[in-house]
Amino acid sequence: MPLSTSYLNLCRVFLWGLALSTSGQTFATYPERAIKLIVPFAAGGGTDLVARVIGGAMTNELHQTVIIENKPGGSTIIGTDALAKSAPDGYTLVMATFAHAVNPSLKTKLPYNQDKDFAPVCLIGISPNVLVVSAASPYQSVKELLEAVKANPGKFSYASQGSGTSAHLAGELFASLTGAKLLHVPYKGAAPALTDLMGRQVDIMFATASAVGNLIEAGKLRALAVTTTDRSTSPVLAKVPTIAESGVPGYSAGSWYGVFAPAGTPKEIIAQLNAAITKGALSSSFKNQVESEGLVIKTGTPEDFAQFEKTEELRWRTVIKDGHITED
Repeated sequence: MPLSTSYLNLCRVFLWGLALSTSGQTFATYPERAIKLIVPFAAGGGTDLVARVIGGAMTNELHQTVIIENKPGGSTIIGTDALAKSAPDGYTLVMATFAHAVNPSLKTKLPYNQDKDFAPVCLIGISPNVLVVSAASPYQSVKELLEAVKANPGKFSYASQGSGTSAHLAGELFASLTGAKLLHVPYKGAAPALTDLMGRQVDIMFATASAVGNLIEAGKLRALAVTTTDRSTSPVLAKVPTIAESGVPGYSAGSWYGVFAPAGTPKEIIAQLNAAITKGALSSSFKNQVESEGLVIKTGTPEDFAQFEKTEELRWRTVIKDGHITED
C-alpha cells in the first residue's frame, strides 16, 4: 500500500533530527552551506529588491551566501508551494508578501495548508500603496476627490494590476469606509494601468510606492495620500498625508514583506534567522537601499509575525467576502 504524504513528511522531519543528533552536530554550527531565499515574483520588482538587499545583510550576519531564487507565477503560489515542500532544515526560505495573507480567501484550493505548512521567521517591514491621480487631474486632496465621487456616484474608476492585488483591495477598503461608488478596472500588470491613469482613461489608482515613486518625482502623477497608518519615510512621499488623516478614520492598507521557513524547522534555527534578519533590516545600509519602496521597518519575534499575518488574513477575508471579490 502506498505511504501517505503526511506519513512521508513525518519521516522526513524525523530523519533530519536523527541525522543532526547522531552526527554530533549542533544548531550552533548552522548554517554550514548556502541558504536559498525564494522570491515568488519575477526578478526586478519591489519584492525582489527587498529580498536581495536583506539577503546580502543575512550573508554578512550568517557568514554563508544567501541565494535568491525567483519562482514567479500563480499569485505567489508556485514559489510558496516550493517552500512548503522543502526540507525543514533552515536552508530554504520564502519572501512572503501581502498575497500570502489574501490567497486563502481568493483561491478555492491551495496546494499547501496555510495553517500547518509554514513557520514564521520575521516580519521585515510595511510599505504603503499610494493614492495617485494624473498630474492633469483637478483633484489636489482626498477631500476634493471624495466630494467629486459622491456627487457623481458610479462615474469614477480606479485601476489595479489585477483582481486581488494590494491596489485592488486598497480601493475596495476605501470604497467600503467612505461609501464611495467606484468602478474597478483590473489590468494585467501595473505598467498598462499607470499608462492609462496618466492618460486619464481611469481616474485614480492605489499603486505601490515602488511603481509610482519616479512618476511622482517626474511630475507625471500626483500623490494624494498613502494607505498605511503612518506616513512614508521615502523622501518622495514624506510630505504626503495618510488616507486616515485625510478624513477616512480607521483606513489602513499596506503591502508587507516577511520571511517564512517550512513547518518543522527547529526553533533554534528560526531564532538564529530571526536575529540575522532583524539586525540586517535595522541597519542603515538596508534602509538606504529600500528607500524607494517607502518601507517602514517593522521587525519582531517569530510569534509577533505569526500574529500579524493571521490578523491580516482575517481582516482581508472580511473585505473580500463583503465585496464579493473573486480572482480574474
